[in-house]
Amino acid sequence: MNFNSIDSTTFIKMIQMGAANLSNHRDVINKLNVFPVPDGDTGTNMNLSMTSGVQEIKAANSEELSTILSAFIKGLLMGARGNSGVILSQLFRGFSSSLEGNRTINSETFAAALDAGVKVAYQSVTNPVEGTILTVAKDAAKRAIEVAKNERNLITLLESIVNEANQSLARTPELLPILKEVGVVDSGGKGLVVIYEGFLAALKGESLPEINNNNIDLDTQAQIEHERAVQSFINADTIEYGYCTEFFIELHSKEKATYTFNEKDFRLELTEYGDSLLIATDNNVIKVHIHTEYPGKVLNAAQVYGQLVNIDIENMRKQYESITNDEQAVRMNEKQKEYGIIAVAQGSGLKEMFKSLGTTLVVEGGQTMNPSTEDILQAIDQVNATHTFILPNNKNILLAASQARQLSEKDITIIPTKTIPQGISALFSFEETSSKEINEENMHEAMNEVKTGLVTYATRDTVINGIDIKRDSYMGLNDETIVVSNSDKLETVQLLLQQLVDEDAEIVTVFYGEDIAEEELAPLKQYTKLNMEDVEFEWHLGNQPIYSFILMIE
Repeated sequence: MNFNSIDSTTFIKMIQMGAANLSNHRDVINKLNVFPVPDGDTGTNMNLSMTSGVQEIKAANSEELSTILSAFIKGLLMGARGNSGVILSQLFRGFSSSLEGNRTINSETFAAALDAGVKVAYQSVTNPVEGTILTVAKDAAKRAIEVAKNERNLITLLESIVNEANQSLARTPELLPILKEVGVVDSGGKGLVVIYEGFLAALKGESLPEINNNNIDLDTQAQIEHERAVQSFINADTIEYGYCTEFFIELHSKEKATYTFNEKDFRLELTEYGDSLLIATDNNVIKVHIHTEYPGKVLNAAQVYGQLVNIDIENMRKQYESITNDEQAVRMNEKQKEYGIIAVAQGSGLKEMFKSLGTTLVVEGGQTMNPSTEDILQAIDQVNATHTFILPNNKNILLAASQARQLSEKDITIIPTKTIPQGISALFSFEETSSKEINEENMHEAMNEVKTGLVTYATRDTVINGIDIKRDSYMGLNDETIVVSNSDKLETVQLLLQQLVDEDAEIVTVFYGEDIAEEELAPLKQYTKLNMEDVEFEWHLGNQPIYSFILMIE
């Protein structure tokens, strides 16, 4: 079969297939993750990054290759998470820049684009390490350049790229001692390989094979116990810098800027605070990723250049402990539990809240990153229980949960919670000693006894329920109904509280999102003390996206 050019439609299929193949291998890649730290999230981070790019392509709704490339890179950059996600975004940023102005892609331009991506990715990393995704990308691009000199068929070219990428991946343990010690290949490199394999499958018109994510048999040079994640073989003391810190800087305009941003100087400054530093730029937005012991110092150093947004700080030592504890629990817990509970939540604080209330497994998900039926089925398989309750906590997830229940052979009950507060309220009523029927009845009743308030931002001008809403202003929702709108988010939450807190309200739990700094809460706390003194307020960092505030009124 000859395939001498790629148009926009074909390119979209390649991206979609690459993303799908990455999603299929996500758990496998997580289990390989030992470098730069054994936090077991490479597959998840790459998957979320790639998915963000695919979603941006869909939103662009264009047939122009240049528009599609631009949308893909914007989505990748904004959704990039972790070392691997940021490097992936830079590989494709260089790839896309090389193709600027092209209406189609042939073998030579495709190979040149891969090579351009490698150059950009290496430049984004302060101290490039061989034996990682960078090496796999470099080797594959070098092979592509050689083959493209005499080969016009893109399928043949992609076959050569995939073959070389796999061979390069197999060589990574020889370049990176920690990989050889544990007996695995590089997790980020594996992620890139499966993306390229998805590209090739799209060109050939093939479907992707089903993946068993419980088995990490990847033809590595050394064999390990396949049922265990490789993090179990690593000492936590290898994590020198414990906090994975990521954020965006929206640079000040020239008129407002006190300090001129210089990427070289900024890199030099941040290297004092940690390692695994990556800096990616897109116009006036800077993406920063660093492993550090002092996130506050990094944020302070960055804030002089502009506004910080999408701040995400993960304790990698806790992530490591969670993985190893889960592995130990799986090995020790031979007896099946009576009940298991699966909840869907997005945001580190919300996930911790659900775990503290007895949730067996929290599935990543929310308004914009909803878990699929397959994700929920995988969660069901991981829960070793006679009976499992599922709390979707979002109306958009109810259908996927229902489909998962139908496909599963296990005993499943869905409590149709549509909001995070409903899910928490349902958990409060759960009793291990009660029967399945009584628990189902109590959880249904409890979810309906709580009110939910939400504060989020508007993406366009509109008028709803007689309320004039301007783009980038804030909206306050009573469950699903918009009841207030204001240009200031703190004023919006105050107006929403006025609507929701009545004489029957006793406790209001406030979960504040990833866009809210704790010091911003001071005036809001003062407002509630002065105006709602008879109501008890509890404040928790939910760290959730999309919603600046989630209110639970009891």
